[in-house]
Amino acid sequence: MISKRRLADLVSTRLMLAATALVGVTVLFIAVMLFLKARPILATNSLGDLFLSSSWRPSRGEFGLFPFIMGTLWVTVLAGIIALPVSILGALYITEYAPPRVRAVAKPVVDVLAGIPPVVYGVWGLVALSIGGIAIGFNVLSGSIVLAIMVIPVILGVSEEVFRMVPQDVKEASLAVGATKWETARNVVIRSSLPGLAAATILGFSRAFGETMAVLMVVGNIARVPSSPLDPAYPLTALIANNYGEMMSIPLYDSAILLAALVLLLVVLFFNIAARLVLIKVQQKWA
Repeated sequence: MISKRRLADLVSTRLMLAATALVGVTVLFIAVMLFLKARPILATNSLGDLFLSSSWRPSRGEFGLFPFIMGTLWVTVLAGIIALPVSILGALYITEYAPPRVRAVAKPVVDVLAGIPPVVYGVWGLVALSIGGIAIGFNVLSGSIVLAIMVIPVILGVSEEVFRMVPQDVKEASLAVGATKWETARNVVIRSSLPGLAAATILGFSRAFGETMAVLMVVGNIARVPSSPLDPAYPLTALIANNYGEMMSIPLYDSAILLAALVLLLVVLFFNIAARLVLIKVQQKWA
């Protein structure tokens, strides 16, 4: 006869397994639903026409997603270029240089920044970057700055955890042979943490790809391929948020919008899985 303790352990294990499976099934259900909704446009248009065409004229049956894909890439990549140095150097300072009091304050501040609603960042970008303050206009650069500020807490937080995984005796050995603190941080801590920093970067880009409200408020939302950071753009997230539910009388319009949503889901899912696999390898390396 199974004891009460073993029974409780068995039930709790099964419940946790069911909860974990539910998460995976939910993601799969969303992906399948989006695919089924996107099938009509996939049946009438080739992937080349959809992803490589710059013609977005729903009333004429032209649903080229290339300007929106490029707008997403422009904003995301530029945000990464801005955010990466700040995040990595900030994480390095907190783990290696900051006194305990500063470290105790910095961690909650980073958590607060990560929890601020995206619309607040969007309003700030609108007031400080687009129409006031610096007044650089509605373009890729404005969207990238806002997006960089939003992803810095994500990259910084993961980078900090990765830096903490480097064994203390490895750093002490570097200092013992005459290396300065900066040389140890650069040649030992950062170099040893490169896979983890890659994972942090991937997670940051995953967050950047999925952001909507903050970006669409400052990026311009003009459906053409940007040629410089000062050109307006129209990311996929803004396309979905601005247009879904409107003009549904046009054939295949909703199917095109849901195809864009499916593309975003798959990209974010890929980034998250890749980041998780890299972090697992880092943990195994220092275990």
